[in-house]
Amino acid sequence: MAQVDYSALDDPNISMNSFFPRQGWTPPPDGVQDYTINVGEAGEEIGLSCRFFPSGTGDPTVLFFYGNGETAIDYNSIAPLYNQIGLNFFVADYRGYGKSGGSPTFTSMLSDANTVLQAMQIVLGASGYNGPVYVMGRSMGRHAAFELAAKEEQVISGVIIESGRPSLGQFTAGLALQQVEDFEATYRAKAASISIPVLVIHGEMDALAPLEHAEEMFRDFASTDKKMITISGAGHNDLLFKGIDEYFTAIRDFIFQ
Repeated sequence: MAQVDYSALDDPNISMNSFFPRQGWTPPPDGVQDYTINVGEAGEEIGLSCRFFPSGTGDPTVLFFYGNGETAIDYNSIAPLYNQIGLNFFVADYRGYGKSGGSPTFTSMLSDANTVLQAMQIVLGASGYNGPVYVMGRSMGRHAAFELAAKEEQVISGVIIESGRPSLGQFTAGLALQQVEDFEATYRAKAASISIPVLVIHGEMDALAPLEHAEEMFRDFASTDKKMITISGAGHNDLLFKGIDEYFTAIRDFIFQ
């Protein structure tokens, strides 16, 4: 697919409608490894903080991109649930989040996702991790997940979208109507072009990303290997609370099908 110039979305007055950077870091739990990935260009040093929760060298690895108000260390208690079903879990912060440098923008979020994927493969490969790679995006993390899933078919075995929708959301706030419509059309086409296996997990009562939008996204995916589960009674941020067993059973069945 042709690359789209999304730089208009990087205006701080626009992007700060969607980014809510939080700083903070903790020592890694036992057996957990921290990495810093340089995403700077032309000699510029901008490090992204990342945390890797290993399960086994031959196990699949989930590269995870979180929602706009979270950080990598928020997953210290959730990552072990991925480990319990036989998955390595690698979560990367965005610029300005965790202990990462720089400031977040829409275009850097996409370009950094590509850099993180490449760096993760190198550092994990050097340590003997050789299982398949899956990418997962929760809420705002869908943007990074779509970016990789639409172009990295050779190295990504599947994509999981949780609480997502095929829309730029608040990233277009303040733009001219025609520009918004053009951006949204190309964005939906990008998401729809994804042909690798897809799992969609969504809350029945999601008010931020309505269920019907997720269902439309699911129908439009080009993939012929796709599944969607709806967590009964769940909203945008409480899927684990409302349906933790259903959530992880779906992920396990999707990856180990």
